[in-house]
Amino acid sequence: MLTHLESAPRNPARVVVVGASGFVGGAIVKQLAEKGIPHLALSRADVDLMAEDAGARLAEQLRPDDSLVAVSAVAPCKNSAMLRDNLTIIETFCDALKAQPVAHVLNIGSDAIYADGPLPLSESSCASPGSLHGIMHLTREVMLQEAAGETPFATLRPTLIYGAADPHNGYGPNRFRRLAAAGEDIVLFGEGEERRDHVYVGDVAELALRILERRSQGSLNAATGEVVSFREAAEMVVSHFPKPVAIKGSPRVGPMPHGGYRPFDPAATQAAFPDFRYTKPAEGFALAHRAALEAA
Repeated sequence: MLTHLESAPRNPARVVVVGASGFVGGAIVKQLAEKGIPHLALSRADVDLMAEDAGARLAEQLRPDDSLVAVSAVAPCKNSAMLRDNLTIIETFCDALKAQPVAHVLNIGSDAIYADGPLPLSESSCASPGSLHGIMHLTREVMLQEAAGETPFATLRPTLIYGAADPHNGYGPNRFRRLAAAGEDIVLFGEGEERRDHVYVGDVAELALRILERRSQGSLNAATGEVVSFREAAEMVVSHFPKPVAIKGSPRVGPMPHGGYRPFDPAATQAAFPDFRYTKPAEGFALAHRAALEAA
């Protein structure tokens, strides 16, 4: 749950986004620019977070009245080598915060920290990750919060994110859109019966800005509360293309991830930001489609 330290939205003095060239970081920077909020966008070209002197170099970029958004990561974290790289990145953030404290820290995490369960997940659900990706994100949260010390600290935990600029090609709406654009068949795992929550990247960026404006502390999931099957997602994505492509099932190897069902309770989002509304999947997939066409 979040606690707001500002009674009403207020622009931060400056927002430093580390990982600004990435999918989520770029979306946050875009909204900061649109709202005229002073910001500093840092990418690997500005500070290599895995360099030996990275902590000191990042600290040089920070000011005491900054709000720091930690979004840079090697993701998804699939093996021990990637886990080590992510620990190095987290240590860089921690070293910088200890050398130069700031006014507010926002970590962009992941719902992967949660264990599966029969009930919709909430911010109070058990943090017991079953993957290296989840272990990385939980470690990241703990280390950053410790390094922040007395500085207000918040974590935003998105579920599966989609959007036109996503550089990854993971199973889901982003891959389905690319396959449909190329006129290739979409091959599902099994019959695509797994039901998951998918959140639009613009919603994640807006929630990040709201947390920054209210100088919130605590945790918040970014998940719509609505689950759709991967087949339904593929059908919605394909519907935006003039030339239909086939959506095919395939033999499933191994059990369905998360038991085939991973719902969320979005009550904490509504409690924190009563006027916020998540983008529904059908609308979000349409937005991503239009953005991809514009980018092309």
